Amino acid sequence: MTATIYKTDAGAQQIRRQYEEWLAHWPVPADRRTVSTRHGDTFVLVSGNQNGPPVVLLHGSGGNALTWMPLVGHLADRFHFHAVDVIGEPGLSAPSRPPLGSPAYAEWLDDVLAGLGLTEVQVVAVSLGGWFAIDYATRRPGRVSRMVLTVPGGIGRQRFGNMAVFLLSQVLGRKQPEPRSAPEKYVRMVFQHFRPRLLMPIFSAARLRRLTMPLLVIVGESDELLNSRATQRRLRSTTDATVVMLPGAGHMLPDQTDRIGGFLHG
Repeated sequence: MTATIYKTDAGAQQIRRQYEEWLAHWPVPADRRTVSTRHGDTFVLVSGNQNGPPVVLLHGSGGNALTWMPLVGHLADRFHFHAVDVIGEPGLSAPSRPPLGSPAYAEWLDDVLAGLGLTEVQVVAVSLGGWFAIDYATRRPGRVSRMVLTVPGGIGRQRFGNMAVFLLSQVLGRKQPEPRSAPEKYVRMVFQHFRPRLLMPIFSAARLRRLTMPLLVIVGESDELLNSRATQRRLRSTTDATVVMLPGAGHMLPDQTDRIGGFLHG
């Protein structure tokens, strides 16, 4: 199973080992839970105010719960966070990857929420996680009460030219700038051993019109991987979403904790 998402078993073990080391630095007390689903066991890190509104966190491609350490650290007193390791990504969940566009991921999230005892939730998601969030919210009306998406996939088209340049540089072994921080080194290590998803289907206008909940979308003006202008244009023509375009920002946005916390209902 690991061969489908990792280049080698040794690489998979290295990612898991370093992920576990980082999890030891989670900023607040947390419960580790493993939820059984019809598409594989799913790891969820639950933390924050148990009496606060439940918020489900969905990371992007090549990510895991570590994505949310700053957000949880700053807002744990207000919200009950459930940081989900998406299946088929380099976390502690099953390596299974059902086809995107099938009902499988909605079924998977149904099972995750049931296993956590959650019915209606707020969702915060990034990139590929945004794709999963949109897919779920449009298939399960009423389950998502409020949603924040940062650089979401599936709305504006992918910039395949930029992606091709990046992948070619990896294949040819072109030298990349040395990562300076520990998080940057971790991300570099993950992508040395992990096979990321490359394609995200585009949602139709009819699907986007089903996003009737309060919705905040934050994108970078200079996103290297997704067409942010198209994301903004399509959302404004199909939804009542608040779309924030960050000047000069790319796919990796500066910290948006305050903006996200201000939008969530708590």
